[in-house]
Amino acid sequence: MALYWCTECIPLSVTALLPVILFPMMGIMQSSEVCIQYLKDSNMLFIGGLVVAIAVEQWNLHKRIAILVLLIVGVKPAFLMMGFMSTTAFLSMWISNSAATAMMLPIAGAVLQQLCDTEANAEEREFSLTAAKDGQENQAFEMGDTKENHKKELRPKDSSINMDAYKDDDSKDMKEIKENVISKVDRSPEAEQRRLQREQKYVELKKGMSLSVCYSACIGGTATLTGTTPNVILKGQIDELFPDNGGIINFASWFGFAFPNMLLMLALSWLWLQFMFLGFNLKKSFGCGTKRVADREAYQVIKDEYKKLGRMDFAEGCVLVIFTLLVILWFTREPGFIPGWATVLFNKDKTYVTDGTVAIFMSALFFCIPSKLPGCCGESSDGAPAEAPSALLSWDIVHRKFPWNVLLLLGGGYALAHGSEKSGLSMWLGESLIPLQSIPPYAITILMTMLVAAFTECSSNTATTTLFLPILASMATAIKIHPLYVMLPCTIATSLAFMLPVATPPNAIAFSFGNLKVIDMAKAGFILNIIGVLTINLAINTWGVAMFQLDSFPSWANVTKNP
Repeated sequence: MALYWCTECIPLSVTALLPVILFPMMGIMQSSEVCIQYLKDSNMLFIGGLVVAIAVEQWNLHKRIAILVLLIVGVKPAFLMMGFMSTTAFLSMWISNSAATAMMLPIAGAVLQQLCDTEANAEEREFSLTAAKDGQENQAFEMGDTKENHKKELRPKDSSINMDAYKDDDSKDMKEIKENVISKVDRSPEAEQRRLQREQKYVELKKGMSLSVCYSACIGGTATLTGTTPNVILKGQIDELFPDNGGIINFASWFGFAFPNMLLMLALSWLWLQFMFLGFNLKKSFGCGTKRVADREAYQVIKDEYKKLGRMDFAEGCVLVIFTLLVILWFTREPGFIPGWATVLFNKDKTYVTDGTVAIFMSALFFCIPSKLPGCCGESSDGAPAEAPSALLSWDIVHRKFPWNVLLLLGGGYALAHGSEKSGLSMWLGESLIPLQSIPPYAITILMTMLVAAFTECSSNTATTTLFLPILASMATAIKIHPLYVMLPCTIATSLAFMLPVATPPNAIAFSFGNLKVIDMAKAGFILNIIGVLTINLAINTWGVAMFQLDSFPSWANVTKNP
């Protein structure tokens, strides 16, 4: 399965179904035991989170949030990049990374095009004014000489000449002089050089903006448990391999660890992309001392985009309310430092209510609440019976947009992990990795995150996570270190696919949009990979240790399952 996942010789979701065929035929597990792995609690969390994301996209709530943020940060190059990165990261926490990237890149392109056009028009106006002024001075000297010659040659019979003709000729001559001067100025080597410099500047800016959007989408997805598929896989694997872990990974605990790490990684990524594509010139990047005409016109483009959305309607408001309630319920279900509402109401004896329960409940509301506020009477304006408004979501929309293949891939990973336990493979791997006990744990974590970050460049992050996590769990159990100490950073490292266009869908979208070369993405992504590995290891060795007590081997991990 690992070979098939890496080479993708057949679709990933088809490979994920192989345990249903092979495990019963090999006598490892019964078919009923294998099939039940494909729809576990973490799968329900994944389904509910994606349904909410589909509703947000369906009613354009994500676009309204994005444009509002851009209106706040402004259009200075450095602040504009910061605004696009922070907005994309925030959106990818809740919707798919690909959707966030595909939505933000056209907005970035429109703003940059307006900035470029406005700067070109400003230069043209400046040259026109200079040329007109020079043309008037030259014309004044020529008109003086012409009038003197006419006075000498005029005779009494010429007194009836129409002077308007001279005015018309003068105006025509003025226009020709201006056009000739302007064309000479425009075609001068200095003007051509300025044009080329301006175009090159905006080519680099477009490259930097495209990369910043796709990179921030991948980084932002690490901040929430439902932000990207590997996060959900980790929760499922921890619950499968260590069933007595007490729900150590939930939405609140994941957010508490991953969100600060995401902010740090995003800030460092912004600094690197700023240095690589814009430099640290305060006047150029931050707009200190520059003219504000181009900024105002580019800002107007963003305002026009926001006006096209119109006022927030009833459906969009309902989606926003449900989305906000979902996040609040996730955070307060089991915050850790105080008993959550689920603990007080339902989970006194056992864990009856999980994050998956909340996700399915809130996502079900989209199929019940109408998309328009129902009227007071049951008749339309023409007297006919009024039709009931459609719901916020229909199953056809969900069926069309839902990535069913990923659901099978999740189940295949859980089945593979369960089969490894049943067959004794996990125990054998753990015993083989006992010599690693002599290496300091922090060194093991650094090496494994670097390995995973390199591996995910040429393989799906979902397949990489599914492949590595059971091995890492066996290794941690064998050398008596906390399983999360290696599994958590390696899970986040699967999202560090920054170097190649084929590494992740956001990279491919940005590559085609920004006229990028592979070398552009490789140079920017290599440093970002190093930044990501360093920040993840900093996080796991500081606040990660305090949050999850990673400095000791937990009792729930000290389990041995016989084949």
